[in-house]
Amino acid sequence: MKLVLAPMEGLADYWLRQVLTEVGGYDWCVSEFIRVSGTLLPPKVFYRWCPELLAGARTLSGTPVHLQLLGSDPVCVAENAARAVELGAPAIDLNFGCPAKTVNAHRGGAVLLDEPELVHDIIAAVRRAVPAAIPVSAKMRLGNESDARALDNAHAVAAAGASWLTVHGRTKTQGYRPPAYWDRIAEVRAAVALPVIANGEIWTAADAERCRQDSGCDTLMVGRGAVSDPFLARRIRQLPAGGWEQVFPWLTHYAGLLLGTGTPSQESGRVKQWLNYLRRDYVEAEQWYQALRRLQDARLMAARLAEPLERPAP
Repeated sequence: MKLVLAPMEGLADYWLRQVLTEVGGYDWCVSEFIRVSGTLLPPKVFYRWCPELLAGARTLSGTPVHLQLLGSDPVCVAENAARAVELGAPAIDLNFGCPAKTVNAHRGGAVLLDEPELVHDIIAAVRRAVPAAIPVSAKMRLGNESDARALDNAHAVAAAGASWLTVHGRTKTQGYRPPAYWDRIAEVRAAVALPVIANGEIWTAADAERCRQDSGCDTLMVGRGAVSDPFLARRIRQLPAGGWEQVFPWLTHYAGLLLGTGTPSQESGRVKQWLNYLRRDYVEAEQWYQALRRLQDARLMAARLAEPLERPAP
């Protein structure tokens, strides 16, 4: 079994990738998508979204980072993929799953699943543009408005020469509402010869096992579940994991890493965003969220995290 940390735009940024992969359990992770729209991007853009390129395309703990691109022009996406490889990307992943309205309105992400021929052309162009040794993969949902063309898209991905396909088990319209349809991923897996990775609604080790059984996939991609429980990958692998006492030092480490990376408000906002996810699994995270939610300065927040938490009266 392999486990992959998902690309999560606006959530799994460089700094959170460092922390989650250092906790461990991942075979590789995927960067936030880099939007490609009509131009060959300068290196600084690639470095902004995937700073790991400057360190051998690995996180600080040594986990490989695959670079994700999003776009609808085969020629332009291919040119940028070639540049990404020149800058050190070990693999290119192509986004056909983003449900964001602003992305979809500009013909990007999940709306492309209405055009399997274009999906094929984008992947094929990238495959031709990068060396044969560089994997080219795709990540898609089951469809845009419906899943009627799921197999058409899977066949398009395979015919274009992709190395593997990751399938999020919902359509764009279904968003992130439970459930994820892992059985539909199994239908995709059965329809194509290339490896398929299952993604969607994996919050616990039990979810992971059910996903493996229902989808038939040995490789899983975990996203929001890994943010809510930093030890999720370790639990899935049945490795030593911990509770809040083990999570809290990673939270304080993250807060420290963020200092100096943006404005005080931006830095504190990132900490609160992660705490917001952590409180799904940990009651202590809810208490810390309430204690920190009004702070707008990450330095004050880091100092507060170093102090004991005042417990509410029973």
